[in-house]
Amino acid sequence: MTGISGVDTVRSVNLASLDLNLLVSLDALLQQRSVTRAAAQMGLSQPALSASLARLRRHFGDELLSRVGNEYRLTPLAVQLRELARIALSGVERVFTAQPGFDPASSTREFTLLVSDYVVAVLGDTVAGLLAEEAPHTRLRLSAHSPAIVDRAEQALLTADLLFLPPGFLTDLSRRDLYRDEWVCVVAADNPVVDAGLTVGDLETLPWVATYHGPTASTPAARQMRMLGIEPQVQVVTESFLTVPALVSGSDRIALLQRRLVDLLPLNTGIRALPCPFDAGPLIEAMWWHPVFDDDPEHAYLRDLVSRAARLAVGEQSAGIHPVDGDRNDK
Repeated sequence: MTGISGVDTVRSVNLASLDLNLLVSLDALLQQRSVTRAAAQMGLSQPALSASLARLRRHFGDELLSRVGNEYRLTPLAVQLRELARIALSGVERVFTAQPGFDPASSTREFTLLVSDYVVAVLGDTVAGLLAEEAPHTRLRLSAHSPAIVDRAEQALLTADLLFLPPGFLTDLSRRDLYRDEWVCVVAADNPVVDAGLTVGDLETLPWVATYHGPTASTPAARQMRMLGIEPQVQVVTESFLTVPALVSGSDRIALLQRRLVDLLPLNTGIRALPCPFDAGPLIEAMWWHPVFDDDPEHAYLRDLVSRAARLAVGEQSAGIHPVDGDRNDK
C-alpha cells in the first residue's frame, strides 16, 4: 500500500518513541538543502544538526541529502517527504497553539490565503483593512495559487487557510460562495469588432490571450466555450489576470476577463470590454478550506471576516449568492 506521492505507509511507527524535534530538523534540512543553512535557521550548531541528520537517515534508511559536487541534493524519498514534513509540522503547530476560544485583538496568528491577482484586486485591501482593525497583531499572507496548487488543493489547505476559486474545480473540501461576477470579452480599443459587434466567428478567428490554459487548468468561461464547440486559437498564456490588458492593447488579440476587474482598471488601458457572444455562465467566487478546520475558532473567524469583506467590497446585493444554505462540503 502506498500513501501520498507513493511514499510507503505499510511500516507502523511507535509515535511515543519518536523525538518531535526530529520533525523540525527534517523540515529545515529539506527546505534549506544544506546542513549549514538549516542549523543557522534553527539556531543550532552544525555538529548538533549533523547528528539529527544521521538519526533521520537511520530511521528512513535513506541518505535524504546526497552531496553532488559542492552542493546537497534531495534524494527521491526526500523530495516526497519535503511537503509531508511541512504539512506535519504545521499540524503539530496548530495542535499546540490551539485555544478554547479566539481573541482577534491579542492574536499573533499569520493567515495565509491562496489567491489569484483578480481576488487580490477585488478583496485584498478590504480583507487587510478589517484584519488591521480587528486583529492588529496578525499578519496576512497573500500567496499566488497556480494549477499545480489547485491540483493538490487538499494537501495545500493543510498549511494554507483558504483558497479562492470558482466552484467546479475541487471536491472533498468545504466551501462558501462569496459574490457574483460576470465574464466579458476584452479587445483593443481600436479593434474593428468594437464597432462591428463581436460574433462567435470572431472568437474562432482572433488570436487569444488565455489564463490558466491547460488540460486541467482553465477558466469556467473558457471551458464553457469548448463545450459549445468553440476552439480558441491560443497565442499567449498567462497566469496573471492583471497582465491581460497589456497583452491585448494595441493587438488583434482577445481575452476573457471578470467584469469587476475591468471596472477597477485605469481608463487608459487601451482595451474595451464587450459582451460575450455566447452564454459564458455565471461566475461565482468562492473560498475553500480543509474540512478539518470546520470547527476551528480561528479559522471560523477568518471565514466570517472574508465574508464580511466580500459584502463590503462588492456590495450587499451582488455578494448575496442565492440560494445559500450555509457552508458546503463538495463531494
